[in-house]
Amino acid sequence: MKVSHGLIITRGLANRCPNCGGRRLFKEGSLFELNAGCPDCGLKFEKDEGFFLGAMSLNYGVTLVCYLVPVLLLWVFGVIGGKLAVGLAIGGSFVVPMLLYRSSRSWQLMLYYSFFPQHLPANRRELVAEDENI
Repeated sequence: MKVSHGLIITRGLANRCPNCGGRRLFKEGSLFELNAGCPDCGLKFEKDEGFFLGAMSLNYGVTLVCYLVPVLLLWVFGVIGGKLAVGLAIGGSFVVPMLLYRSSRSWQLMLYYSFFPQHLPANRRELVAEDENI
């Protein structure tokens, strides 16, 4: 495989195209609008309608585990008061997912191509070349 699992994970964590490593997953000047495909290699980012529901789930899970659970534990152990805990939970429930939005889209691509690296165009070309030699 031309693009290994390690490279796919590294590119996913760096918010880069899993196929070529291009830096433009999102449209220029936009915080939340994903390009239809990679401007550098043409990889289509959204496979099917609803493909990024996994990104929403990742975003929700990371927000829950890394933000809301610690706020709850701080309240349970009496470090912060109830009103402050509710305020932090409500405020964080809006702010944290927005901050993680871009990363969660990249993580979804990373997870998909980690399980199916042969779907990357860079890896498919290599497989076709191997088939011709047989």
